[in-house]
Amino acid sequence: MTHEHHHHAHAHQGHDRAFAVGIALNLGFVAIETVYGVLSHSMALLADAGHNLSDVLALALVWGASVLGRREPSQRYTYGLGSSTILAALVNAMLLMLVVGGIAVEAVQRFADPAPVATTTVIWVALGGIAVNTVTALFFLRGREHDMNLRGAFLHMAADAAVSLGVVLAGVGMLYTGWN
Repeated sequence: MTHEHHHHAHAHQGHDRAFAVGIALNLGFVAIETVYGVLSHSMALLADAGHNLSDVLALALVWGASVLGRREPSQRYTYGLGSSTILAALVNAMLLMLVVGGIAVEAVQRFADPAPVATTTVIWVALGGIAVNTVTALFFLRGREHDMNLRGAFLHMAADAAVSLGVVLAGVGMLYTGWN
């Protein structure tokens, strides 16, 4: 029993590192996407940057909930703080809705007044998004079968890699059709 507990604590330490590195990678990518989104007039890159910022916040919330969930039960919290993961999921959902609303408003404005897009820049930055999101998803590959938070983080980052692929395809489409 003691050996199992020690192994369990060590596994969480590895995921703490995964959360920290995943947050750092994604935060750096948000900065890159924002700069190149503005410079290239790309709504797709700016939308993805907003989405990735919400991912950074989501990863931080899930990490915090994971840390709280590992706390031992106390006199006040007789079952521990495992339910904090439910609150983290709720906050993440609300954050995502806020980001989607902002993206929708900006998209409608862009449809009314489209700007030329630097498609090559969009394609290269989105390829970077595929790499960052895939690497981050792989951090959560191990342990996702037994931990809903890790499974959620893995699926979310894997889906984001697919969204970045969509941005690449949109860039290629703009490159060959000339549509903005």
